[in-house]
Amino acid sequence: MFQLKTVASWVAVAMWAMALAACASVERIPYTPQEQAAARVPGFTDVRGWADDPNIASRYAGIVTRQPTMLALSGGGADGAFGAGFLTGWTARGNRPQFTVVTGASAGALMAPFAFLGPGYDEVLKSVFASGEMENFLQFAGVGGLFGTGLFKAGPLRDLIAKYVDANTLEAVASEYRAGRRLFIVTTDLDSQRTAIWDMGRIASSGQPGALDLFRKVMEASASIPGIFSPVLIDVEADGKRFAEMHVDGGVTANILVVPEAILLAKKPLLPAGVKPRIYAILNGKLGPYFEVVKPTTLQIAVRAFATSVRANTRNTLLASYEFIRRRNWDLNLAAIDDSFPNQEKPGFDTGYMRGLFEYGYERGRSGQMWQRSPADSMEQPRGPRVASQ
Repeated sequence: MFQLKTVASWVAVAMWAMALAACASVERIPYTPQEQAAARVPGFTDVRGWADDPNIASRYAGIVTRQPTMLALSGGGADGAFGAGFLTGWTARGNRPQFTVVTGASAGALMAPFAFLGPGYDEVLKSVFASGEMENFLQFAGVGGLFGTGLFKAGPLRDLIAKYVDANTLEAVASEYRAGRRLFIVTTDLDSQRTAIWDMGRIASSGQPGALDLFRKVMEASASIPGIFSPVLIDVEADGKRFAEMHVDGGVTANILVVPEAILLAKKPLLPAGVKPRIYAILNGKLGPYFEVVKPTTLQIAVRAFATSVRANTRNTLLASYEFIRRRNWDLNLAAIDDSFPNQEKPGFDTGYMRGLFEYGYERGRSGQMWQRSPADSMEQPRGPRVASQ
C-alpha cells in the first residue's frame, strides 16, 4: 500500500531483517494443495475465488444491467490520496456514475468500499487520505518486529479500518449487493502464490456473526505488505480440518484488477452479446518509467530493482487488460498521476504530500480532462487527456 519507492526501501530492510531472523516463525498447521483447493471460510459460502480459476466469471453473476460500469482502484500507499481526491472531484463535476463493479487492491482496497457506496462517502475518503490520519502509520514494532512477522505494528492500520467500516457500512454494502452490484477486494495468498478475489458483498450479506470481522480482515490483508506489516491469517476448513491461509498485500500479485487472469485466457465470452461494459481504472501512481541514476550499492540496487519490477508488472497488467478490452470494443478510461507531479521526498505517509496530491486528484476529477486513451499513452509522447464518454 506504499508508494513504490517507499515500498522498495522498506522491503529491502525487511528482507535483511528476515534473513537474520530466519529461525523465528509463527506456528501454523501445515496443509496440502489439495486441502487448500477444498478450503472454505467456516460459516460463509463461496466468498473467496482465485484470479486464475476458470470459474471466476461466475463472480459476476447477478449483475442486472446491459451496460455495467466498472471501477478498478490500484495500490499506491500515500499515492492513494490521488484516487480519493479524483473520485471526490468527479462527484463535484456531477457526472460520476454508480459503479456496477468495484475492485480494489492494497491502498485501493482501503477506498474501494466507500467508492462502491457512492458520493455520500466522499468525506470518508478525504478523512482517510488527506486528514493526517496516516501520519503515524509506521510504528516500529521493536525487536519483536525484527524477529517476528512484520517490522511495523499492524494496530494503526487495523484501527483505521475499524473506525470507518462498522455495522452500518456492512449493511450498506449488503444492500447494494442484493441490488446486483459487486465489490471485490484482492489479496495475495503467500502459501499458493495466487491472487485471491474476495466477494465483499457476499460476505456483508451473509448474516454470519463473523461477517464484519472477516470484511475488515480482508481489507487489512490487502494493504499489508509482507515484511512491513504482519500477514493476516484467515481461518479456513477443508474436510473437517481447520487451518489458516496466509494473506498479504494484493499488490504483490495484482496491483490493479481490471480483468482477472483466467478471463484474459478464456476462450468463451465473459458476458452475453450486446453487453458493453464501461471500465474506469484509477492508478494511484505514475504509469511510465522514470529516470534516476542508481547509486552502486547493494541496497540501492535492490530498491531500484524492486520498484522497477512492481511498476513494470502494473503496466503490463494494464496493457494486457487494454488489449482484451479493445478487441471486444468495450470502453476503457485510465487515470494516473502525471509524471510532472513531484515525487514524495521522504518515506511514509507525509500529510502535506498527501493533501497536495488529494487536491491535485480533485482538480483532475472535477476538470473533465480526466482520462488517458490507453496505458500506452504515458509511454509515448505526451498527449492531451480526454473526457470519458458518458
